[in-house]
Amino acid sequence: MSAPPCDAPLTAANNIQPFFVLHKAAAAASSAPSSRARRRIDASQPSSPKPKPAKRCRDADGERGDEEDADLELYEQLRLEAFHRAWSKIQSTIDDVLRGINLKLFDQVLQWVQESFSAIRAVAKPCHMKVQQPYPLLTDVICRRIPTAFVLTKNAEFVDDITTFRDLAEHLTSNGCHLAKLSAAELSVKNGVGGCFRNLLRQLLSDVPDVADVSALASWYCDAENYEQPIIIIIDDLEQCSGDVLGELVMMLSEWVIKIPVFFVMGIATTLDAPRKLLSSEALQRLDPCKLTLGSPSDRMNALVEAILVKPCAGFCISHEVAMFLRNYFFRHDGTITSFISALKLACSKHFSMEPLSFLCMGLLEADCEKFWRDKFEALPQALQKYAFGLPSCASGKNSRISSNNLVEGLSELLKLQQDWSSVILCLYEAGRHDKVQLLDIFCEAVNPDLQTQNASNGDLFISKVTIENLSGVKLGSGKGFIAQTMNTIRYLPMETLLRVLEVWGIHLKGMSEINDKVKELQSTTIGADSVRATKEKWTRRSTGSIGNGTAPLNDKAAVLLHDVARKYLVPVECLPFHEIICFKNVGILQSALIGNPRRMVQLDLLKSQSHLKCSCCSRCGAAVSGSLHDTSIMCNLAQEYGDVINLHDWYISFEGIINSTNSKVKRKSYSSPSKKKSKSTPPEGEAMIQARFCRAVTEMQITGLLRMPSKRRPDLVQRIAFGP
Repeated sequence: MSAPPCDAPLTAANNIQPFFVLHKAAAAASSAPSSRARRRIDASQPSSPKPKPAKRCRDADGERGDEEDADLELYEQLRLEAFHRAWSKIQSTIDDVLRGINLKLFDQVLQWVQESFSAIRAVAKPCHMKVQQPYPLLTDVICRRIPTAFVLTKNAEFVDDITTFRDLAEHLTSNGCHLAKLSAAELSVKNGVGGCFRNLLRQLLSDVPDVADVSALASWYCDAENYEQPIIIIIDDLEQCSGDVLGELVMMLSEWVIKIPVFFVMGIATTLDAPRKLLSSEALQRLDPCKLTLGSPSDRMNALVEAILVKPCAGFCISHEVAMFLRNYFFRHDGTITSFISALKLACSKHFSMEPLSFLCMGLLEADCEKFWRDKFEALPQALQKYAFGLPSCASGKNSRISSNNLVEGLSELLKLQQDWSSVILCLYEAGRHDKVQLLDIFCEAVNPDLQTQNASNGDLFISKVTIENLSGVKLGSGKGFIAQTMNTIRYLPMETLLRVLEVWGIHLKGMSEINDKVKELQSTTIGADSVRATKEKWTRRSTGSIGNGTAPLNDKAAVLLHDVARKYLVPVECLPFHEIICFKNVGILQSALIGNPRRMVQLDLLKSQSHLKCSCCSRCGAAVSGSLHDTSIMCNLAQEYGDVINLHDWYISFEGIINSTNSKVKRKSYSSPSKKKSKSTPPEGEAMIQARFCRAVTEMQITGLLRMPSKRRPDLVQRIAFGP
């Protein structure tokens, strides 16, 4: 924005500025010298050829600075592109995982729809003329029950169900069903059953008549392209609907269920008894219920953790502190998947915006990752190359020579170890899931960098504990962690379960030939159906607390094998060189962004606006409040001198004094200016303009939540809400 001309009158019409302009730039301290003074300076200096090289140096420095700025912009753009590519990969993986989990439920709903439609058509298939008659075809109570599927979602927050019912609607539509969705807001007392039915017709009919009744729906359904498929009405949040309105809708549609096959799919978040608490007994008798259950949030979370955190799907990972914070954040928000995904996206964006070399994460998605890393490293500026080998994880390395081979070897080794780490995590979860151990808990424990030292110190202790426990027959406690609990679970698994676990281990450890051979060796010890059957009979005869002779040796061998594999390959990412490139570790920034105090942050930004602007006109006043600050910043600084309440008159007097002192300084400066050219000085602001600026600043502080406006009882006082520096 350009400054207004000095001869324009300072009025409210031309002094309107947007809120984000925090201050007006001060005039330059010294103007350029005149041509006469420049000639005098040039004449007083002896002629010499030295200024030309100095000029060349200055030009070279300027070109070098321009190149550095261009490099910064280039790599900032690379990080931005890398973030979009990484998160699009993560988001597509999340969608595929959730769709795969819900696909089983979708198929069950579709099968229920087809069976219910066939049952209704078996009772009667009226012709087109009879469908449009205003009276029902049959009066039997059984023929007036609407098939209804109650889908138990088990989610504490409806936000996780939005995607599920959206995908369900697409799945049913793709299979030929007519679909309509009614929200809790549409099934409210305000809209009534008439408004609700009108919204239903808008989704099915292209032209809704003025009088919306069932006959219009019957006329539409008689068309040849609509007659052979049922109408599915999805109500995704049953508990939030009005019971009276929903009951009236059920009673109205149940009279036409033979002519117009309308089915309900209702989402329930709490318990299956919710319809009994919401609907009347008469309305419940008009429903033919079918109970279906969606996967629990813990099952969906385990699948998401495996797909986006355990497996390197996008070249981005998180540290132990960040993982623990996300885990606690997930449980604090009642286990909502959406809150976890939004927090993970914020962590991903913070990593790519803060880490200068984060764009190298994309090498993990390339077919030839080593060539990608080598080309990118050789094109890096010298400063970024030094930064790469100055990372804390590389500071203690033996070979500190800066070369592309060292970086490529380090990142390749990191990728290989991460793949082995992922395989071991999945093996642990496959065994721990039989003891209700969650993958998120195992993951948070496995990324702990202290785990490496614990594995080194407790390596020989585990085998001795196994031997002692076999002799004593006492089960070790699981209070030392989820990984220890998982290893303890293996030794008490039934033979059939253990064989299935070993089979899954062979799939996860396919890339680790040496370990896979040991798994096959364990499987070969119980070859033959007769031996398996005999071992199963032994297992059923023995008690739960005792250890039989049939499975104990194999279970112990499996436990020892898993412990050896975990000790060797379960290396946390924070213990590997160059992990800062792919791993986000700054949990403080993530915590302040998700659960921070927004009022305090707004107040800090207003109090220290000059530090963000980095201007000289506001900071040279020292502790005093400068009049070149924005009005809201001035008011916020002045508010710190008061307690819980602020007297408006005193506050205004202080504000007016700062504004008038700034105007007087500008006036004195204009008088002392050496320029004698014709110019009109800016008149001082009137009291009305200062009062207007004061009122606008107070209103902005109220909008940002820093103070509460005066009450009728004390109109001269405002109350502060945010305190502290």
